[in-house]
Amino acid sequence: MGDDLITNRKAHRDYEILETYEAGIVLRGSEVKSLRAGQGNLTDAFARIENNEVWLYQFDIQPYKQANLFNHEPKAVRRLLLHRQEIRKLFGLVAVKGRTLVALKMYWKSRRLKVLLGVGIGKNVRDKRQDLKKAVAKREMDQALKESRRK
Repeated sequence: MGDDLITNRKAHRDYEILETYEAGIVLRGSEVKSLRAGQGNLTDAFARIENNEVWLYQFDIQPYKQANLFNHEPKAVRRLLLHRQEIRKLFGLVAVKGRTLVALKMYWKSRRLKVLLGVGIGKNVRDKRQDLKKAVAKREMDQALKESRRK
């Protein structure tokens, strides 16, 4: 994958990601220029399947200052580009109760902007605590290993 432009750091904390899909996104010129300037936020972004099309909601792209009259709506609903077979498969995966499509990250791939979508199940507080305990244990283990190699 190319350079990560924007990442959704809260996605892996709040959801257990089962599968990922790469999708293109339909954008206007001012939106692309604003994203190149680093003015995007994927934190609350999610996708829905409506009428055999995938739409990205709550993706915040700040207005491009030089676009004045031809600027875009910051939280407009944006269309994602996927193959028909992928949309059908995603529809089947998301139809199960408790699953959702979450935008994980956005990156450039051969001069095109791509969005990495994840099919996720929401984590409860207990799962988040267990993940935190695993991360702390791993960090302590790595530090101990590093210390033993220094001696």
